[in-house]
Amino acid sequence: MASHPHPRTPDLPSPSTPAGREGLAALLARPERALIALDFDGTLAEIVPDPEQARAHPGAVPALAALAPRVASVAVVTGRPAGVAVRYGGFAGVPGLEHLVVLGHYGAERWDAVSGVVTAPDVPSGVAAVRAELPGFLEELGAWRGTWIEEKGRAVAVHTRRADDPSEVFETVRGPLAELASRHGLIAEPGRFVVELRPPGMDKGVALAAYAREVGAESVLYAGDDLGDLPAFAAVEKLRSDGMAGLLLCSGSVDVPELAERADLALAGPGAVVGFLSALAERL
Repeated sequence: MASHPHPRTPDLPSPSTPAGREGLAALLARPERALIALDFDGTLAEIVPDPEQARAHPGAVPALAALAPRVASVAVVTGRPAGVAVRYGGFAGVPGLEHLVVLGHYGAERWDAVSGVVTAPDVPSGVAAVRAELPGFLEELGAWRGTWIEEKGRAVAVHTRRADDPSEVFETVRGPLAELASRHGLIAEPGRFVVELRPPGMDKGVALAAYAREVGAESVLYAGDDLGDLPAFAAVEKLRSDGMAGLLLCSGSVDVPELAERADLALAGPGAVVGFLSALAERL
């Protein structure tokens, strides 16, 4: 009877920095004390022209379900509302993901798979005021055509990706939107062809550091793709300076050089991130 070769374990890419190699080694040595934290859009899901059409990469949920039982915790840290990320990710009711946590709105909201409940504070009044003012504001700027307003509950985002010249329109609206946000006690967070107006005081770094302390992590892996992930990168760098091991992954190595330059390992988008997570699960 012919024997069938075992499927080959996918290779686990090696980080390019000493700190990253130390982070990966610590994760592999004691996975039960490791936190795996991941951005959603651009990291677990491809970037698409309409954010409402974004869905997790087909391999993302299987990879996370294989990985989650082997580590201290898996968390998705996103600017989206937590419930939206859960729905677009397909994270609810998945065997293996019973203890997944989604930190939405940069950590202001939280969804726990174990309860299926989203907890969140009240929406600040400044968000409602900005939401009402934005259509006329964009028209006055001459930027109404080609821009798109995304309602995010605790925040509102202006996208320029659909404009004839997304970069030019982005540069036109970026400064004025920052002034509008400031006038209403909000901050303006730029990303790839998007400016998000949201309350201050919470970002992915604050959320990640607090959750790492909550789960008693000894090592943390964070993967992101955009400017909103820089605070999470900074949080991991601070945790490393305090003695914790850390590994920083950049999804999409050429799109946001500010992130790629600080990453320990650059991966070519969500497919490569999912491949890394699958290989990591195999190793564990």
